Amino acid sequence: MTVHYEERGHVALITIDRPERRGAMNVASYRQLARGWRSAAANPRVRAVVITGVGDSYCAGADLKEFIPMVAEGARGRVASGERPAAEAGPEGASSDLALAVLRDIDYPKPIVAAVNGPCVASGMEMLLGTDLRIASPDAVFGLPEVCRGLFPSGGSTVRLPRQIPHVHAMDLLLTGRHVSAEEALRFGLINEVVEKPRLLARAFELAERIAANSPGAVSATKLSVLEGLKTGTPEAFARELEIGDAVFAGPDAIEGPRAFLEKRKPEWAGVEKAL
Repeated sequence: MTVHYEERGHVALITIDRPERRGAMNVASYRQLARGWRSAAANPRVRAVVITGVGDSYCAGADLKEFIPMVAEGARGRVASGERPAAEAGPEGASSDLALAVLRDIDYPKPIVAAVNGPCVASGMEMLLGTDLRIASPDAVFGLPEVCRGLFPSGGSTVRLPRQIPHVHAMDLLLTGRHVSAEEALRFGLINEVVEKPRLLARAFELAERIAANSPGAVSATKLSVLEGLKTGTPEAFARELEIGDAVFAGPDAIEGPRAFLEKRKPEWAGVEKAL
């Protein structure tokens, strides 16, 4: 196994373990990563997810020897036949697994904290854009070098990156293909904070556990409202926000939360279950 999945209380930990390839992913790795995302989403006990790598290795994108030739061959076939690329190829298909692995166009129901401990480039960077909170060690680097290799960042980067950081910084990363340091990524607003490596995973769990202590229904609804709002115009986003908010206010946690606060005790949340 090159991707490990475990659960620690209400937090799931996904670890990419390919240090010999600097975290570069092959087909099997992407499928294992997709399986980890599905496992966390399907378990109602899991309220947040942490993703990290091993040692000095996070995720250096797709394995250029195996995965990229396969993708290029498929693209050439579609262009020659005039076939439109499918976003999904079924729950067990390579296309579906790749989209889920890098969280492309996925309204993932659980909050994700990324603990970046090494190179986070190409599809590693694309997956990062699908996470919610991001911390990095000082030696982490970030980049989208696809244009330097004659490739295209089709894991969602041309859509998500300009929506997450200022336009000029997004175009810098997309068009030059250069790598940036953790400090520069912090200045861009790409990550939340820089943490010394010995404390990185512990800090990620601090954030995840703080989220997990909140109402899972309210957290899931809040994330869903943000993701859906980014896909529509402002009037539609406001209308959808009210719909989602009404469902939260009508639920049991909206009674339990204020009651627990007034009684000065920890709330007992009803929980929520939503699978991909």
